Amino acid sequence: MMTSSHRLPAEWEAQDAVLLAWPHHNSDWVDILDEVLPVYLDLARQISRFERVIIITPEPEVVRAQLRDAGIVSDRIHLINILTNDTWIRDFGPITVFTNGHPCLLDFGFNGWGLKFAADMDNLVTRQLARTPLFSAIPTEIIGLMLEGGSIESDGKGTLLTTSNCLLNPNRNPHLTKGQLETELRTRFGLQQILWLDHGWLAGDDTDAHIDTIARLCPDDRILYVRCDDPQDEHYDTFQRMEQQLRSFTTTTGTPFRLIPLPWPQAQYEGEQRLPATYANFLIINGAVLVPCYQDAADQKALETIGACFPEREIIGIDCRPLIKQHGSLHCVTMQLPTGVVS
Repeated sequence: MMTSSHRLPAEWEAQDAVLLAWPHHNSDWVDILDEVLPVYLDLARQISRFERVIIITPEPEVVRAQLRDAGIVSDRIHLINILTNDTWIRDFGPITVFTNGHPCLLDFGFNGWGLKFAADMDNLVTRQLARTPLFSAIPTEIIGLMLEGGSIESDGKGTLLTTSNCLLNPNRNPHLTKGQLETELRTRFGLQQILWLDHGWLAGDDTDAHIDTIARLCPDDRILYVRCDDPQDEHYDTFQRMEQQLRSFTTTTGTPFRLIPLPWPQAQYEGEQRLPATYANFLIINGAVLVPCYQDAADQKALETIGACFPEREIIGIDCRPLIKQHGSLHCVTMQLPTGVVS
């Protein structure tokens, strides 16, 4: 039984909206802007069928015209003029917790995944959102820790799943020991247990192994996870070890998780750089799950596997080949906002 006044909800709980940060000419998308724009338009189109979409952009009139030209006209889409360095809002957007049943936005620090990329504008997004009419009715708390939304998974009932490679990396919070960081996370999120994955990573990933690229908590104590079944692949050993560790994890009641492997897409490259294609980077929304696809033979199996975990939701594939060229995928460019957050 959870006794904390704080609770970090699961992604599959009811939502008010999904946040998107739109690509622009001053972001890393500049060289393939025409290629990536259709992905964002598809996201806006599909999400707005089920719930609101809040788009932050430094050029709202341009985005409004792009939506209109694509035939996307919906009163569920809201545009907010905010400057960004880039578009990976999962990692710099607000993380919602419930305190005594009421939502609060937590504004953690974002340092470009360990000082790899400029993040001065991205790091200010949450506090700027908090000053807009859509968010001004609920409290926002600035937290003195570096933490990205893609680095944590919650089941909504006291379990956090994460990776030691990311959260314990000295490029995030070098002043904290593992024990001190655990204390902070347990306090902020009302946790009963933190499950640390010590294995699993994707070539081409800039995040130091975000959990949302390799293993995801799902309803009914399930975990959908990446399995590499090719012994010749560079990832084979680490994902074999990850699978073994996942088998040792239990729920807060001591029950083993129900482990469901995701298929392994063929290796994709941009030049000689391998890209981080993964089916684990799906987004759960009201009534649907959006699944990244890569025009790969394994796409259909991934859709079916994820669909079996969410039988009451529509399963929608999104072509994310342009997204992985900037080393992320579908979940990374979105952030859900639970019910009660948006005015």
